[in-house]
Amino acid sequence: MAAAAVAAAIGLGVVLGCASASGARRPAVGRIQDGEASYYGRKFVGRRTASGERYDPKLMTAAHKTLPLGTRIRVTRPTGQSVVLRVNDRCGCTHGRIVDVSEVAARKLDMLRAGVVDVRIEVVR
Repeated sequence: MAAAAVAAAIGLGVVLGCASASGARRPAVGRIQDGEASYYGRKFVGRRTASGERYDPKLMTAAHKTLPLGTRIRVTRPTGQSVVLRVNDRCGCTHGRIVDVSEVAARKLDMLRAGVVDVRIEVVR
């Protein structure tokens, strides 16, 4: 009986600990970040993302260094092209890059030739 109580207490502690760790604070809607975007190359197709799903170049997804997974962001170029993406991966963005976008998003942003472009990210939900 005592062993069951200890196991239950440990289980509860793990659940509560995980709940507080996974309950990351959602970024404020409207939060803006300026920088550069790049896009995932073909070598990443089918690889697991940080969310556990596999990268699909046909989905409207993105990788960001710090935004919580599942966050919806609007990525806009100064030229006016804009897409709404779901953050499902982490990036090791450096040198001014703030986001990696999927291939379909890169196509809609007209950035396939350039590879890296200036963008503004806005949290939409």
